[in-house]
Amino acid sequence: MNAAPLCKQTRQGYVDALIELAPQFPELVVLDADVAKATKSCDFAARFPDRFFNCGTAEQNELSIAAGLALEGFLPFATGFAMFSTCRATDQLRNSICYPKANVKVAATHGGISTGGDGASHQCNEDLAITRAMPHLTVFVPGDYEEARQATFAAARHQGPLYLRLGRDTYPVVPELHGEFVIGRARQLRDGTDITLVSTGIMAGECLQAAAELAVAGVSARVLHYPTLKPLDAAPLIAAARETRGFVTAEEHSIIGGLGEAVAACLAEHCPAPLQRVGVKDVFGESGQGPELLDKYGLRARNIIAAARSVLDLSVVGAR
Repeated sequence: MNAAPLCKQTRQGYVDALIELAPQFPELVVLDADVAKATKSCDFAARFPDRFFNCGTAEQNELSIAAGLALEGFLPFATGFAMFSTCRATDQLRNSICYPKANVKVAATHGGISTGGDGASHQCNEDLAITRAMPHLTVFVPGDYEEARQATFAAARHQGPLYLRLGRDTYPVVPELHGEFVIGRARQLRDGTDITLVSTGIMAGECLQAAAELAVAGVSARVLHYPTLKPLDAAPLIAAARETRGFVTAEEHSIIGGLGEAVAACLAEHCPAPLQRVGVKDVFGESGQGPELLDKYGLRARNIIAAARSVLDLSVVGAR
């Protein structure tokens, strides 16, 4: 019997990195919107109480304070839930942080459908669409604990507004994601010649599993992973469009406005190819355990495999 995979929280990787960074960056401060236990920023507060600010359940206020701190030379990490750091505080994110290029890092936990029992009001499947559209804003979507940790190190060293998307649940550790985090660079996790699977966030593990199962069936799948969603690394996609027969994108986000549309736009401009998107299908979620919701909303390896087979069928038809 195979052992269960090691699972850890991306939000914990973020906070563990902040604790490591604090001695190196005396200007680093952490803000939270009265959800420190849920975001895990309470761990930072326990170690550095003079550098932690609870702004109350007022994300608009939190982001405005973070912008002011950044303009005074601090390095603020404004922590909160994805739903409220983007949908509720869009005005402040746009006008107080992105417009003046304030050096604020907005770290948002509880991104995606796997937020679980909190239901549709807290399951944010729109945040990447919002943040990708913001000028000057860099967007990170790490796939496991260690990649979240490395992404936080990179965020601290990056000059300018940045959005770091994290989850709530525990997710499998994916060793293929580990190593140097380079802003704006995709990772090729597996080579292949028939189909290209493109992941962001926690869907990296599902894409690798799908590729392994496709290999058993004689289908060679390349896996590209995008921990930086903006700026998007176009070169690996263009190469894959020339070397494989099509694409499947996989994201824990609405299929509208996220990874799938970013990849489709890149391919349409540079090298058109068949593509199908695996993600939340323009619906709101519901209460349930994270794994149950990933199953129900079609965010599993089996759904990626089905989409890959469909793309390959389309490419055969197109070649006739």
